[in-house]
Amino acid sequence: MLSTSERLLRVLTLLESRREWSGADLAERLEVSTRTIRNDMVRLRTLGYPVGAASGVAGGYRLGAGAALPPLLLDDDEAVAVAVALRSSTGGGVAGIEETSVRALVKLEQVLPARLRRRVNTLSAYTVPVVFSGPTVEPHILSTIAAACRDAEVLRMDYRKHDGTESTRSVEPYRLVHWGRRWYLVAWDRDRRAWRTFRVDRLQLRSPNGPRFTPREAPAEDIGEYVTRNIRAAPMAHHARVVVRAPAAVITERVPRGIVVEPIDDHTCVVHATANTIEMLALYLGMLEAEFTVTDPPELLARLGILAQRFSSAVPR
Repeated sequence: MLSTSERLLRVLTLLESRREWSGADLAERLEVSTRTIRNDMVRLRTLGYPVGAASGVAGGYRLGAGAALPPLLLDDDEAVAVAVALRSSTGGGVAGIEETSVRALVKLEQVLPARLRRRVNTLSAYTVPVVFSGPTVEPHILSTIAAACRDAEVLRMDYRKHDGTESTRSVEPYRLVHWGRRWYLVAWDRDRRAWRTFRVDRLQLRSPNGPRFTPREAPAEDIGEYVTRNIRAAPMAHHARVVVRAPAAVITERVPRGIVVEPIDDHTCVVHATANTIEMLALYLGMLEAEFTVTDPPELLARLGILAQRFSSAVPR
């Protein structure tokens, strides 16, 4: 039979793993009486853990939030995962998280056993992070949106589209998605009566949140793929049509997904590319590694001329 201290640790682990536990379920798991479980809850509250209890058929014990943060119980794999995530948190599109992550990592590594510290250090030593620049999102905005998703509360927000137009939206939030360097919100737009994907760095929340809503059926089984598809289908500022002197199958492997490649014959194809900047279109053409002719737009031809002169001057004569 477990000692009292060992049993308390087991109880905490169970409470952290699920939102709510009935006394009977905990007693069965730990092979003790429900009276023992009640006494354990009293001990945990005395130690500062905010354990709540609800009576009735649907009642149970729940580990809530308190004025102070009590110690968390992590197994080996969970501790390593948290440490690695903290070390690699830079470049994730969240503003000001680097310093906070370092402070949390220092506290965590102080209590990591030597065997786990070696695992974390080895992984970090042989991993090279790539930090990107770009718009970031404040942590409290992500927390507020995530809470609204959890609690099924309507969000009111001001939103700026890619073309600069602004509008006020009332949405039923469903999920946050982190894709590349950006955060996206999948939500039901109550005014447009349709599912929409919003860039979080382009929205400004209004407070307070709106009323609760009944969650709808998700727009797709795979929300990550749904967001990816919507991002690639989003309208771009510039479109190019390029005739390439290479087989379509070869060019398809050289360009990013989402760029349309149409075969003309066995040795020639047409590439339809879109981007928010002319410079990005020029970059796509540099990835073709084949001769090409731009048929549209004229400003792309002008940009290619400037780049050609710049590249030519960089080559030693």
